[in-house]
Amino acid sequence: MNYIEIQTVFASEGQPDRQQIQLWIDTALEDYDQDTEIVVRIVDEQESAALNEQYRHKAGPTNILSFPVDLPEAIELDLLGDLVICAPVLAKEALEQDKILSHHWAHIIVHGVLHLLGYDHIDDAEAELMETKEIAVLNKLHIQNPYTEVND
Repeated sequence: MNYIEIQTVFASEGQPDRQQIQLWIDTALEDYDQDTEIVVRIVDEQESAALNEQYRHKAGPTNILSFPVDLPEAIELDLLGDLVICAPVLAKEALEQDKILSHHWAHIIVHGVLHLLGYDHIDDAEAELMETKEIAVLNKLHIQNPYTEVND
């Protein structure tokens, strides 16, 4: 079972509801055989930029930050980690990239969950593996490949 806690610090038009977020996370974790808990925090550009600077040493807001939990073996918790999503950045990216906003939300949440599972895109081989997994998960959700999607 995948439990999610949603913290909405910033609300905007087009944000997904709890059911949508749960579906996207459940689909991303379909092959993961452990119970999980994920905190999803939806923030504004200011909080995203502050966290991005503090943890990644990069200026400005970003679409998503993933914070995997690294617990000692003796502590047994189902907490997989936290996802911090900047709603204004997602809306801006969807518009600029001519993507359906809900599809972009799904993609970014799936992307974040995969980071929590240890996937990364630091080098080309890792990026290809992660993108392939993202595309497969999104396909199960009937969402086109986000790396080639063009909407009419």
